[in-house]
Amino acid sequence: MAVTTRTNSCNNWCSCLILNHHQVASESVHGARLAQACLAEKYSTKCSVCVEENKECKCTDHTSRVAIAATEHHVKRSSSFTHSVINMIGMLIGLGQLSTPYALENGGWASAFLLIGLGIMCAYTSHIIGKCLDKDSSLKSYQDLGEQSFGTKGRVLASTFIYLEIFFALVSYTISLSDNLPLVFAGVHMKLPYLHISTAQLLTVIAVLVALPSVWLRDLSTISFLSFGGILMSLLIFAMVLSTAAYGGVSANQSIPVLQLRKIPVISGLYAFGYAGHIVFPNIYTAMKDPSKFTKVSITSFTIVTILYTCLAFTGAKLFGPSVSSQITLSMPPHQIATKIALWATVLTPMTKYALEFAPFAIQLEQNLPPSMGRWSCTLIRGSVGSILLLLILALALSVPYFQYVLSLTGSLVSIGISLVFPSAFYLKICRRQVPKSVVVLNLLIIIFGVIIGIIGTISSSRSLIQSIQRGKSS
Repeated sequence: MAVTTRTNSCNNWCSCLILNHHQVASESVHGARLAQACLAEKYSTKCSVCVEENKECKCTDHTSRVAIAATEHHVKRSSSFTHSVINMIGMLIGLGQLSTPYALENGGWASAFLLIGLGIMCAYTSHIIGKCLDKDSSLKSYQDLGEQSFGTKGRVLASTFIYLEIFFALVSYTISLSDNLPLVFAGVHMKLPYLHISTAQLLTVIAVLVALPSVWLRDLSTISFLSFGGILMSLLIFAMVLSTAAYGGVSANQSIPVLQLRKIPVISGLYAFGYAGHIVFPNIYTAMKDPSKFTKVSITSFTIVTILYTCLAFTGAKLFGPSVSSQITLSMPPHQIATKIALWATVLTPMTKYALEFAPFAIQLEQNLPPSMGRWSCTLIRGSVGSILLLLILALALSVPYFQYVLSLTGSLVSIGISLVFPSAFYLKICRRQVPKSVVVLNLLIIIFGVIIGIIGTISSSRSLIQSIQRGKSS
């Protein structure tokens, strides 16, 4: 009965995952993941006849083929070119845009070439991910690419980097929440007896507790609604910064230094973080009606995002100069309506991300639970683990409230590997017989560049983070 209950539950879940033209970016991307996970769980269970007869189930080959066919039914032939572009842009824009003015001001206007160059390289690595997927139709996810290239170790490595990126991104979102909440609730002073925490920290705790029930959600339509809200918030922030430049009474006459070479390692991580969406690009590819257009989708999406980042970087740096904060919303005039809208958008964005980002963890966790466990027990364990992880993220964010260094560390340590190093390595391994020598050299150069900038950026941002923590303790 328990097996039947979980199978029916999985059927109900997966029935929500059929993609159509009206679904938002993150819904289709994460929906593809969740559909694959649910179907794998469903069809990996022994058939009821074999269980009742207490014998070894030999239906695996048949059910595996059915599972693959069913998965393809859910994740293929659903997205048009326009929808795929929206999907990819939706996965790229977000937290990274807040720090681009700070990065440009600290790196100098010449660092814009690094921003644009990273955009071009990441568009190329997105293109070669499509080439790998075109080579072998059985590859459906970023982890599959890792396994096809380097076996089980490749899958484990890819999964580790994916979960690290999700974890650190959620920490960064929570730090952003903590930084912006005091401005949203300016003039509010709160204290609790026996707890020596600031008003900002207490507001953050309350906000995270409000968002906490979202990690218990199983209904993908609700989760995707939250994700769509996050995409809208990101676009709203960009619009409000431009509005401040045009109508906010702030003159965009600040000078930007040409180049500050010593700060390039730190800001490279900030730039790289904004382009790290490659872990879900295989899902976008498999969701396309015409996968042959994936390269055009990549070029179009990265062009739009790179233009958006570059415009935002120069606008913010010219508006606020050396006083620009690590998050552009913290530098905007506090009494302007555009500022208030941007602040609310920044605060609401993290609260829309928790459930969506936790979904891959939740599915993997449920797959590892005993099949005999009932639905409510699974939900209880899933929700409890999600709540504990979210509270751990909250504690870490409050302990290390240094947005720019955490974001830079994430970009250098994780994002560069996911978006530059691994795709090129996968491509050289999977398509090695069809790759010309010039393309081999190009990809080797990308790998070398990614490894060097990743190592230097990780060391630099780690040192800056440790120094900030030490200064915070001594003050």
